[in-house]
Amino acid sequence: MKTVTVVVSVYNEEQALPQFFEAVKNVLDQAAWDYELLFVNDGSTDKSLEILERMAAADSRVKLVSFSRNFGHEAAMIAGLDYSDGDLVICMDADLQHPPECIPKILAAAEEGFDVINMVRTRNRSAGLFKEAASAAFYRVINALSDVKFEANASDFFAVSRRVVEVLKGSYREKVRFLRGYVQNLGFRKTKLEYEAGVRVAGESKYSIKKLFSFAVNTILCFSNLPLRLGIYAGVITGGLGFLVMIYTILTWVRVGTPDGYATIVVLICFMFAVLFLIVGIIGEYIAILFSEMKDRPIYIVEKTENISQNRAM
Repeated sequence: MKTVTVVVSVYNEEQALPQFFEAVKNVLDQAAWDYELLFVNDGSTDKSLEILERMAAADSRVKLVSFSRNFGHEAAMIAGLDYSDGDLVICMDADLQHPPECIPKILAAAEEGFDVINMVRTRNRSAGLFKEAASAAFYRVINALSDVKFEANASDFFAVSRRVVEVLKGSYREKVRFLRGYVQNLGFRKTKLEYEAGVRVAGESKYSIKKLFSFAVNTILCFSNLPLRLGIYAGVITGGLGFLVMIYTILTWVRVGTPDGYATIVVLICFMFAVLFLIVGIIGEYIAILFSEMKDRPIYIVEKTENISQNRAM
């Protein structure tokens, strides 16, 4: 019988975990697949780890990987893939915004031979207008800048086959990463399923505006080299503006004498410095990414595991 691994990233979800566990277990118990629930504790500071340890002690199908500190949601999902054993791996969150009721549809798609199953939100009842607009703008920008075309409203709720997992484990170990982007970039036979995001059962989103902005910038830089060409485009535009100002100055001098150009000069200088600082900032971000790769520090550090064989330690 085939086995599905459900990977769940956990960070301070003590209130949501019991309800999530019951909901996902009820669904999986009725499935025609064997299963394992692999929780990755991303340095929680509440009682999430205690709850997960009790779950693992009561059921050997519940596996636990606990980080030494908070390494971030992306690192937790990478660890889930690293420690998974299933023929199919489903990644989802513990707050029930990713409905466990979608799992049977995912398993059916896997039975049809799909290696990548993207879950696409049709509606997010917990997101405000700003977040919805920002998400739509992000996907428009990344699709315009990148050769890879991303599925709008895709999320960290997806499923991949074992052979896709092995590719991700072996070839996609960047320190600055965008896992859902890698999943959409791999090729293989893929499909998408739609779902309506549920209301978060407890707590609040771990993504602040600052984190979301940083996440968006890193994603664009990781999947596009177009920002590096901004200097060329800016140089052409600035040169064109300079030429037009020169023509204007000559015509003004011919018609009315020496023009008063202080305002024009100040505007042009401010514009050129703004472009210059923007380009320097973009180059700095790329250098920061390269520096992270050169240091080659671990993506995550595991403090303890439960129900995972010792020879699986990464």
